[in-house]
Amino acid sequence: MRFAFIIFLLLPIAGQTYVSWRVWQLLPSILWLRIGVVALMTLAFLTFFVAMSGVIDRWPMPLATATYEVGTSWLMILLYLFLAFVLMDLLWLCHVLPADWVHANAWMSAGLFVGLVALFTYAYFHYNDKQRVEMTVKTDKVLDRELKFVLVSDLHLGYHNQRADLHRWLQLLKAEKPDAILIAGDLIDGSYRPVAEQRMAEEFRALDIPVFACLGNHDYYTGLSNDLQFCRQAGIQVLRDEAVFLDGIGDITLVGRDDRTNLHRKPLAEIVRGVDKSRFLLELDHQPYHLEEAEQAGIDFEFAGHTHYGQVWPISWITDAVYEDAFGPLQKSKTRYYVSSGLGIWGAKFRIGTQSEYLVLRIRRK
Repeated sequence: MRFAFIIFLLLPIAGQTYVSWRVWQLLPSILWLRIGVVALMTLAFLTFFVAMSGVIDRWPMPLATATYEVGTSWLMILLYLFLAFVLMDLLWLCHVLPADWVHANAWMSAGLFVGLVALFTYAYFHYNDKQRVEMTVKTDKVLDRELKFVLVSDLHLGYHNQRADLHRWLQLLKAEKPDAILIAGDLIDGSYRPVAEQRMAEEFRALDIPVFACLGNHDYYTGLSNDLQFCRQAGIQVLRDEAVFLDGIGDITLVGRDDRTNLHRKPLAEIVRGVDKSRFLLELDHQPYHLEEAEQAGIDFEFAGHTHYGQVWPISWITDAVYEDAFGPLQKSKTRYYVSSGLGIWGAKFRIGTQSEYLVLRIRRK
């Protein structure tokens, strides 16, 4: 674990060093300009670690919010600057670019700046364009009527996803007129302070729609007592390794798993022991690991999140390599799955090659 942490820390430092060196070379040979730009880049980089340290919880809200947004946004910009410079270095090695391509190249500096502004402007608006995904599951099980649920994951409420964002999202979900709203973890990003100060729980209480949720890893990072307090205030029923029959909503049993952060969470087979499996079983599990467990336990539909599908390309390639299903639908035997890329997001509010979404699920008899 310590080795993984060291690697996680060293990689962005190495990336920042490499990008700063290339930017220094690329800028015009004006000392104060080079020093100023590299200093601002370094400050933005350090701001990320300040934001993640939690010290901003003691700062005025506008300053804390700006620190969080600058630090996490720079991390994404740094990634694409790194990729751009690596690509150009490869082109130089292949003799496509001249050896002195990077030295005080005003045209390349301007092109890189305009390209980044255009890309991240698109990424910001694309993040805020929430996609509606619809899915219908047909079943042989007992069902007295068609049921409609809205399922979401990874709200990450906090310094970046604030009450105004939550209000807009919940209006989209409410307009679907679902039987219930189901949340697959990570309601809060990590700090309880902005959620409490902006009284975000009031937005859920105004819905007048049943809301159920399981916990995610960031709910534990927030502090379990704080997270559960928020859910009580919001009227959200949290399921931690338990199954409940949704009496009054429909002939369906909802299973909510505790997050894998809790090393003592119950096995799924134990949770559903004694559950009437002639009824439709819908499971919420934040992290999509060991999907075969749902299949073996007789779950009809499992909904998960956590991956964000990498948030931006090419990190989505990494999530594809790590998870059996990093994004979208899957079927194993009679069990259907959907792994969501999330309604909200961690860190910078950018989406490139992925989408922010909510799932409208219809369950009907065959």
